[in-house]
Amino acid sequence: MFTGFRDFLFRGNAIDLAVGVIIGAAFGAVVNSLAADIITPLIAAIFGTPDYSSLVLGPLKIGNLINTIISLLITAAALYFFIVAPMNAMMERVKRQEQVEPPAPSVQEKLLMEIRDTLKEQRLPATRPAGSGE
Repeated sequence: MFTGFRDFLFRGNAIDLAVGVIIGAAFGAVVNSLAADIITPLIAAIFGTPDYSSLVLGPLKIGNLINTIISLLITAAALYFFIVAPMNAMMERVKRQEQVEPPAPSVQEKLLMEIRDTLKEQRLPATRPAGSGE
């Protein structure tokens, strides 16, 4: 029983998942700080206080929903523009550097290709002129 559990833990998937969750939590803290400490104060400086929690429609607290939606949009924008887009650009740059032209064929390969092409030409049946009667 413990052997199966040990195999499960060290198979790789569980460790990869744990590392992903930890890195995700760290990125989440960075993105939340960026949104709360930088972007939200900028919006407040431009448009006024970005707190709509005082908006109420009868018993419904519409302002809290608006605040949550704005927070989601700010977090998504910060995540995309400060993490996803730069990572995509960096990966594209790395991919372009990895794309290397295949090496030119060696002299031996060129000779082998010429022999192959000559053999193909010799095997082709001779074309007969139209109306030869055979």
